[in-house]
Amino acid sequence: MGSPFRLRENGIDLFVRLTPKAAVDRIDGVETAADGRSHLKAHVRAVPENGAANTALERILAKALGVPASAVSVAAGGTSRLKTLQVIGEPAALVKSVEAVSK
Repeated sequence: MGSPFRLRENGIDLFVRLTPKAAVDRIDGVETAADGRSHLKAHVRAVPENGAANTALERILAKALGVPASAVSVAAGGTSRLKTLQVIGEPAALVKSVEAVSK
């Protein structure tokens, strides 16, 4: 299984599969797609209208990774279930946080 992130100079790119309109907001481990790419599974209660689900995703990931909400943003896949989020911070610390929440 690959990792659900890619290191950047100032943080990481985090690959996420988002399920909106869930019963609870939660991060549900790592999943490997049929094409072999890994991504973090996330569920949010928000509906996918006017960016509400993306905003909820940014908030729960910021809290889980221990970074400010302003450090997490959807970089690609704004209207797709598969998203790439940019997380700004110390890459090594972020990798440890991602590994902790993905178990």
